[in-house]
Amino acid sequence: MKQFTETFEAIRQEFADIFQDVFGGGAADLALDDPGAPLECGVEIVCQPPGKKLTNLSLLSGGEKALAAIALLFAIMRVKPSPVCVLDEIDSALDEANVARFVELLESISRNVQVIIVTHRKRTMECADTLFGVTMEESGVSKVFSIRAADFKL
Repeated sequence: MKQFTETFEAIRQEFADIFQDVFGGGAADLALDDPGAPLECGVEIVCQPPGKKLTNLSLLSGGEKALAAIALLFAIMRVKPSPVCVLDEIDSALDEANVARFVELLESISRNVQVIIVTHRKRTMECADTLFGVTMEESGVSKVFSIRAADFKL
């Protein structure tokens, strides 16, 4: 239980820090539903984007929910990194300004973690070292291609 509590507190702090970075202010916190039974209870995510009232995650807009979830995921990865992380369309609900913030987070985490991301967002693809794609040059015939960014950087 001690290990869980220590890890939870570290993630809680990282989440608060990352949330402020990606939202440009505000506050976020994680709270155990029953601190007396931390291994059996739920976790409440409380967020306050700049200029808004303190609320739980379910009352935020779709983009705000996505960005808060991304902040939590990256907080967990900072505390307990895994060697590989696969993200599928994680940036799809974000507007362009938030995609730029997401890309900054992605670049910081990718120094220690091999990140594979499925996306259609141009800005997210621009930060990749290697791109893999599928094209259909003729009807019914798919072709896989890859591009290494190092081959095109000046």
